[in-house]
Order: sequence, then C-alpha cells, then structure tokens
Amino acid sequence: MIEQIHAALDCIEHSWPRLRVLVLGDVMLDRYIRGDVARISPEAPVPVVRATHQNEQPGGAANVALNLARLGAQVTLIGFTGGDDNERALTAQLVRDGIQSDFVADPAFPTITKLRILGGSQQMLRLDSERLDPRPADQAARLLETVERHLDACHAVVLSDYAKGVLTPETCQTVLRAARRRGIPALVDPKSADFSRYRGATTLCPNLGELTAAIRLMAHDDIGSLDRMLIAGQRLVANLELDFLTATLSEKGIALVSRDSIRIDPAKARQVFDVSGAGDTSIAVMALSLTSGLDPFTSIQLANLAAGIVVGKVGTVPIERHELLGALSPSISLHAEEKVVSRSELQTRVASWRANGERVAFTNGCFDLLHIGHITVLEQSRLTADRLIVAINSDDSVRRLKGPTRPIVGERERARVLSALGCVDAVTVFDEPTPLELILTVRPDILVKGGDYNIETVVGAAEIASWGGQVRIVPIVEGHSTTRLIERGAGRA
Repeated sequence: MIEQIHAALDCIEHSWPRLRVLVLGDVMLDRYIRGDVARISPEAPVPVVRATHQNEQPGGAANVALNLARLGAQVTLIGFTGGDDNERALTAQLVRDGIQSDFVADPAFPTITKLRILGGSQQMLRLDSERLDPRPADQAARLLETVERHLDACHAVVLSDYAKGVLTPETCQTVLRAARRRGIPALVDPKSADFSRYRGATTLCPNLGELTAAIRLMAHDDIGSLDRMLIAGQRLVANLELDFLTATLSEKGIALVSRDSIRIDPAKARQVFDVSGAGDTSIAVMALSLTSGLDPFTSIQLANLAAGIVVGKVGTVPIERHELLGALSPSISLHAEEKVVSRSELQTRVASWRANGERVAFTNGCFDLLHIGHITVLEQSRLTADRLIVAINSDDSVRRLKGPTRPIVGERERARVLSALGCVDAVTVFDEPTPLELILTVRPDILVKGGDYNIETVVGAAEIASWGGQVRIVPIVEGHSTTRLIERGAGRA
C-alpha cells in the first residue's frame, strides 16, 4: 500500500511532466532478433533460431532516459558515442521520445551496441560490440563541459554506471559536487564495488550483488546475513555522506537504509520474464519521486511497483506512465477520495485506462440523496465496461434544474459518497447545462442512462456513435427517486 497515495498521484499526474532530469552515463544501443526455435543445428550442438522480428531501442543510460521520458519528464542525456551509424540509430530513437541528447563522440570508440538473440521468450545469445580501454583525457574534459552547460536547467541528476568508461572517480565527484552546490538530487546506479567514487550523492541504488561487493570491499570480510549487510549499509551512508541508500533485494523487495533506520518495502509476487532494465526503471521512478517532493519511503514504494511491472516483460522495456497509474488502481480503490478528480485529472486517468486496453463507461446525474435506484443503475453501468466515470451536476447546475431548494446534499459530499462505491472508478463535477462538453472531452466507449430515456433523447448519443461508441439504457428500480424520498421526509408520502 502506497503511504502517500494522494501526493503520489498528484506528482505523477501534475509534477513529473514539469521536471527536467539530466542523465549521465554509459549509453548503448540494444538490438534484438526474435524468432522461433524448432531444431538443433547439424553444424554444432546449438539451437537454430528462425528470425521473425528485429528491433532496436536505447540501452544502458539511454534506457534510464527512456524510462524518465515515458513517465512524462523532460530529459537530457549525456555520454560517449562513436559518431557512427549506431549513434545515429540511437539518436533517432531518442528523438522519437523527445529526449535531448548531447554526446561526446570519437570514431575510434564505436557506440556500444548489444545484440540479443531470443528464441521465443528465451535469450539464446548476446553479442556485445564495444571498446573499453580508457578514453583520452580531453574527452573526459569535454564530457564535464557538456554537463556544466546543461546542469543549471535541470531539477535532478542521474548517474547511470555500466562500467564502460564514462563515470570515472573524477567525473563522478565533479558532477556530484556540482549537484550539491545547486541543491538538486543526485542519484547513482553504481557498478564499481568501490562506492567511494559516489561520495556525496543523494542516494545510491545498488542491487543486492552490488551492495554485497561494496560492503565486502569496505569490511574486508563476508558480512553474512541480510540484516548484518543492511546494518553495514548504514555505515556506508554515514561514511559516504549520503542522504540514504536504496538497495534492491531481488525477491525481498527494496530497502531504504538511512543512518538511523532501515525499512523494507516487500516485492509483489509477479511472474518474472526478464529482470534486465528493472534497475533503470527503479532509479528513474526514484529520481522523479524525490525531485517532486515525495518522501524517500513512498519513492521506493513507487520504484518497487514500477520494477515489478517491467520484470513481467521480455527484454529491456521501459515503464509507461499509464502502467504505473494502472498499478496504483488497488490503492486508489481503497482511498475513495482519490477517485474524485478534476477534468484534467480525469483525462489523464482515462488515457491510462485506454493505454491498458480498458473500455470506459460514462453516466451522469444529480445523485442527490443516493438511493437504491441510483445504486442499481451504477452497478448496471459498470457491467458494460472495465471502468465507470460518474459525472455529477454542480450545486448551481442542480438549482437550475431542480429549483432553489435543491440539492439537499452538496456537490463535494455527493462526489465523496459516490466515490466510495466499488463500481465507480472516477467522479467529476460539471457545471454546464448538459454533460455534452465533458462527453466530448472523455470520449467514452459506452454512454449509460437509466429509466425512461431512449437513445434519441440521450445527450451525447450522436457524438458517441460518431466515434464508434454505444448508448445503453438500463432499467431503474420502480418506486425509488430522490423526489419521493424528500416527500416522505416531509410527511407527504
């Protein structure tokens, strides 16, 4: 359960698109050849993959940048490339996702490329093209000059270390000190076992193996149990002047280690296809969460949730914002007030539902003095689709429709009561004479009305039909209405 669910949703829907993050690290191009395996080669005891599909996408630090962009952020990516066809292919991929790149290129060092061959969902072979000997000193200087040009415009820095030559101790310390001077978060995904090069970061985000190696190097012995390792991690936090340490513990979840406490957010049970890229996703979510003001534990909860999504995919695939919002749905359903949304927030929710392949139903009304007739209509409406939006008339709109004595219950209370219903996924208030403008904004798949309506009298019916939607009329429960409840209360029924 996400602790700060309201703040988390507000950040994801509103704050993250306003953030710019600088990513510095080892950029790569990932290539994939996928196919079927039906036989063993007669030439050698290896499977024959009949290629059926090929694609390429950003990898390494570029995959961190891609995760950030898919989550809505603005991104600047800096690293070494080779000024070659692979760099141009990588840049084209980044441009499509709106990522600004500023690479330091040297034709003597080809752009790092990884080719993976998969038979079905099983990786059969990986072929790496790279040159790992040290780069000339002038290139490191150009890299730091490039970082300096962009840093003032950024809200956070992510150092993505794949041990391919970008993040030397000198480069790490120069960038981390510059981030500290500017008061912006700096997060590191470490590869070196010597964590001293990352001194002064906001947080390091090692996996269990990386943390184990670093602590063994520091303590010169085998730490043993997880508890002892995390306690040793607390000493790392103090010695390296970190704000805290964020350690991914495989199936155990993510640990937040500070100088005076250790908290673990357990992993959610999922079918795991591929763990590649999960660390990139985790640090991207952490960076945006911390930078937008979420507390560290809520940040690791969101990172844990996002990592759980990407391990269920084959290959290095970034998180999408709609996937993260979809994964938060169980938390939203337990916090009814999070279902009451503005029109712009509703658009974001609907976009995430649609991206997840869900159909959306829409119904509207005053819903003054909620009764069994309303409940029945709402439950029937929800059965028509995967999600149900309920639009309610504002207090002023109700008075225009029903007279000066209505509504009995104010719009905020009506919205809150409706949001508590399990069949309702979102509630919004409209002030116009009809819900037509809202219908045009949402473009639902199903428009539902109850009672004595027919399709010809339903506001928005023609518009719904124009984009292939449907109108459904559901029966009402006879003898139940708000007017009758009011009359009964007044002793007139």
